[in-house]
Amino acid sequence: MADFSIPSWCLPAALVLLTWGAVGLLQKLSTNYISAESALIWLVVGYILLMPWLYSGRSVFTYSTRSLAFTLISAFLNTLGAWALLAAMKNGGKASIVVPLTALYPLVVVVIAPVILHESISPLQGLGILCALTSVVLLST
Repeated sequence: MADFSIPSWCLPAALVLLTWGAVGLLQKLSTNYISAESALIWLVVGYILLMPWLYSGRSVFTYSTRSLAFTLISAFLNTLGAWALLAAMKNGGKASIVVPLTALYPLVVVVIAPVILHESISPLQGLGILCALTSVVLLST
């Protein structure tokens, strides 16, 4: 009998889909009225306000220097990407085009993961990637 259990990562991934979908609309609405830099500041304020509910309470000093370095670099790049997304929308980009186009960032991971993380991409997953690229092209025309 086939196992139809849902992997533990599916619920958080579905939450990303829903919340970031709403974020794409809200970011466009906000950049209609304020600068990308101001929107980024308020984005950071939102992160800070949410942290007491999300942080596990584990002391930051118990993590390795390597893991903290990866996290800080990730935070820097995440912030730079968020600013660039907001700037694209502030500079006239349509949310219906900018959000799906920038949502292709996983392709960077898909290309690099086999080399750095020793992960493999199945032919079916490759077809999924092709479909994702096709969808963005179709949305952008």
